[in-house]
Amino acid sequence: MAVNYATRHDVAQAFTKEHGIPAYSWNISDFEACKEGVKKLETDMGGPVEILINNAGITKDGAMHKMSPENWDSVIATNLNSCFYMWRAVIDSMRDKKFGRIVNISSVNGQIGQFGQTNYSAAKAGLLGFTKALARETAARGITVNTVSPGYIETDMTGAVAPDVMKKIIEGIPVGRMGKPEEIARAVLFLIAEDAAFITGETLSVNGGQYME
Repeated sequence: MAVNYATRHDVAQAFTKEHGIPAYSWNISDFEACKEGVKKLETDMGGPVEILINNAGITKDGAMHKMSPENWDSVIATNLNSCFYMWRAVIDSMRDKKFGRIVNISSVNGQIGQFGQTNYSAAKAGLLGFTKALARETAARGITVNTVSPGYIETDMTGAVAPDVMKKIIEGIPVGRMGKPEEIARAVLFLIAEDAAFITGETLSVNGGQYME
């Protein structure tokens, strides 16, 4: 097992020290960086990647009529393109082995849209189509591809939301609270387990009832 991170080296080092899981830093919005990063990881770990969790996500919010091309491109590159880059880095070994588990982390805002987040919502909605198409391509090779679509979760990203805005968001969540990272992790663990081998191309929404498909 290994994780990837961007720039918070101190947090990554503390994580590795606590859990004994190595952390690698490379730019997941760069195709060549993903290819080289996975190659080094597989060399260090002594084997190919069998399970891939695409969990990268950033926000650059703003109304569309004010959004800069840079803010559009950076969100699409990090939140959507990275899934393709990472998948291409592991696809050959998974197909050869005829086994693989892919879980893409989308968002409730990719399902319902959100004011000021056309870039974020577009990227996260794109993951839903990416998942379905890829699941069809890989099912015969023993590879499953699914999406977990969280609602508002207690993370650094949501911690940056203004308190009055967050209060209104929570009022719109039927269970009356934000989710916890552990609740998303359990959903991911289910989808990569052997018990879920017959599930592919699906979206598992974990949002406290905020959106019911």
